[in-house]
Amino acid sequence: MKDIHSYWAYLVLTMLVFAVVNAILGITQKKEFTDKDLRIGLFTLIVTHIQLLIGVVWYFMSPWFQLLTTDLATVMKTKEVRLLAVEHPITMILAVVFITIGWSKHKKKTEDAAKFKTFAIFYGIGLLLMLSRIPWSNWF
Repeated sequence: MKDIHSYWAYLVLTMLVFAVVNAILGITQKKEFTDKDLRIGLFTLIVTHIQLLIGVVWYFMSPWFQLLTTDLATVMKTKEVRLLAVEHPITMILAVVFITIGWSKHKKKTEDAAKFKTFAIFYGIGLLLMLSRIPWSNWF
């Protein structure tokens, strides 16, 4: 489960970067919001939610959750353990919430620039949150 979660994260980050860059280009180049742009946002939303589900299953199977339930003081005192047991899960859930809000809000917009702006802002916040709490030492 951990390996699936780790490898799927590459797809999530790739899609998020692509969606944010596409939205920024859409704003700056005053493009029309097409079905292609809709699909980019939707596929990014889907892979992000799949990653969340994989992450939640892995979290409850992980040693970090067991340590959190048995020795909270040690978890909170140790930077690396706190990142994996507390900061990473909470921040990733928040990132997915922002991405989901962005998807919902874009549907209510009628102007192309407003749709791109909504994706750029909310998906961008989600991307920044994810990048801030990825356990980079475990990736390389």
